[in-house]
Amino acid sequence: MIKPAITLTLFGLTACATTTPPFDDDGNPNVRDQAETCDAAAAQGMIGERATSALGGELQALTGARTLRWVPPRTAVTMDYRMDRLTVSYDDDMRIGRIACG
Repeated sequence: MIKPAITLTLFGLTACATTTPPFDDDGNPNVRDQAETCDAAAAQGMIGERATSALGGELQALTGARTLRWVPPRTAVTMDYRMDRLTVSYDDDMRIGRIACG
C-alpha cells in the first residue's frame, strides 16, 4: 500500500515542474527577447499625472512593457524583477509618484 502512495506523490510533484527549460538548444541560458523589456525613461514625464486606466495603456505603449502593475499607497509588493513589467505607484489623490520597470 505504501508503494502506490509514493508513486502518486512523485507523479503529483512532476505536475508542478516548470515547463521552460533552463537552456536553449545551443546550450545557452534562456533569456527573454529584448522586445519584451521595459524602458521607463520615456514615461518619466507622466509623473504627477492622474492614474487612470487610459493612462496605464499609454504608459505601456511608451515603455514597451508587456504588463502593468499599479501600486496604491501603503501597499506591499513583491520584489521579484520582471523585465517586461512596468510598476506605477500613486498617492491618495491618484497622482503618479513613481514609474519604474521591474
